[in-house]
Amino acid sequence: SDAICNFVICNDSSLRSQPIIFNPDFFVEKLRHEKPEVFTELVVSNITRLIDLPGAELAQLMGEEDPKLPGANSTASGFFRSLMSLKRKEKGVVFGSPLTEEGIAQVSQLIEYLHKNLRAEGLFRVPGNSIRQQILKDALNSGTDIDLDSGEFHSNDVATLLKMFLGELPEPLLTHKHFHAHLKIADLTLFDEKGNKTSTPDKERQIEALQLLFLILPAPNRSLLKLLLDLLYQTAKKQDKNKMSAHNLALMFAPHILWPRNVSTNDLQENITKLNNGVTFMIKHSQKLFKAPVYIRECARLHYLGSRAHTSKDDLDLLTSSGSKELQPLKSQKRSRLDSCHQEETQQRTEEALKELFLHVHNMPDSAKKKKLIRQFNKHPAALTPGSDVPTSPAPRRTRSRSFSGLIKRKVLGTPVILERKSRDSTPEPVRVSKENVQLLQKCGSPAHMSQAKLKSLEGQKEGSCRRMRARLLSKDSSSL
Repeated sequence: SDAICNFVICNDSSLRSQPIIFNPDFFVEKLRHEKPEVFTELVVSNITRLIDLPGAELAQLMGEEDPKLPGANSTASGFFRSLMSLKRKEKGVVFGSPLTEEGIAQVSQLIEYLHKNLRAEGLFRVPGNSIRQQILKDALNSGTDIDLDSGEFHSNDVATLLKMFLGELPEPLLTHKHFHAHLKIADLTLFDEKGNKTSTPDKERQIEALQLLFLILPAPNRSLLKLLLDLLYQTAKKQDKNKMSAHNLALMFAPHILWPRNVSTNDLQENITKLNNGVTFMIKHSQKLFKAPVYIRECARLHYLGSRAHTSKDDLDLLTSSGSKELQPLKSQKRSRLDSCHQEETQQRTEEALKELFLHVHNMPDSAKKKKLIRQFNKHPAALTPGSDVPTSPAPRRTRSRSFSGLIKRKVLGTPVILERKSRDSTPEPVRVSKENVQLLQKCGSPAHMSQAKLKSLEGQKEGSCRRMRARLLSKDSSSL
């Protein structure tokens, strides 16, 4: 009920028929661009849950230390690496340069062309013509438009040039700092019933780990990797025509996108199989690897919505913090309407249940229990009889406050206020008042209108005094005698 959808009216008739696409990773991308440190910490904490990274390898993954790669300590490899970097500086804006959006835009022309020519046998394995490749390379470096569909270039020329572009990048597409993490992902295997590792790969954990690892790739690397793996996936689907399976494609591309730069085969002899199998796995499952795990989506969404009470999984819940304050009155109105509807439904169910109970009691055979239940219905006809109105409780009677003068009267005269009220309501009986009583009342300063109880008490006091006087006189007479 709290979910509110914002609709945008489009007046362009040509756009109305197009499907509307909602990005399920909206909050993930928002968190990645606005708060990269928080995003990286969230992703890396889940990566370390899946694979075991020692302190040095974890620092390399976070970019806190320079990556330590195989063969990096040898003098020959260091000299060869510096020589290759000097050669790359002489290249153009695309080939040999760090990956940029401009370079991706130029290379994407090659990828689009290859999508149309996936049936060529030996694609990515058979080399093309070196002269045509150089012409095409110069055109891409200069930024000129290329008409690849003109027939001037062959699909093998374009495929070889794409591998050349990836091989001349300063670092592999999957970056040096992710190298050790990919080796650990390749070792993820299932456990048997006794808890021992088996040789069967744990595909679900591998997919989850790659999803997380791809989330923290630089944005240009991730964009080009997605285009490349999708191309290789489509190529492997047509292996009956081009004779290129996922494993064959991995052998062609693993040295360019995963192997560290300027290392020999001897440096990687222990890990070549792992690296090649890792690229094969990426090609086969490429359609799942660029989706953020569900828990990452949920954490990113909660980071912006700021409420864990909302449990909807809709991708339309794109509420901003600024607009949430304006929506509070609408939410309160909806809650009140829901509460009233809930009360009405509860009352209807109660009435139906009472009707059933009422009919059940009347259909019972005559017995003491039936009479008892009927008496209960008769005692509370408004509450128990179906269809009757709900009895309204009488208004509470307002109790009269007791004044301070009333308290003094009770202390002095010893008569409660309740008796005084009753005496006012009842009709007073005629009382004989003697002259002595009148004089006594005048001496006490009492009001002229006295209650019957007060007068009777005064008469009793007079009779008592008379009896005492007689007793004294009798005692005097007896003493004189």
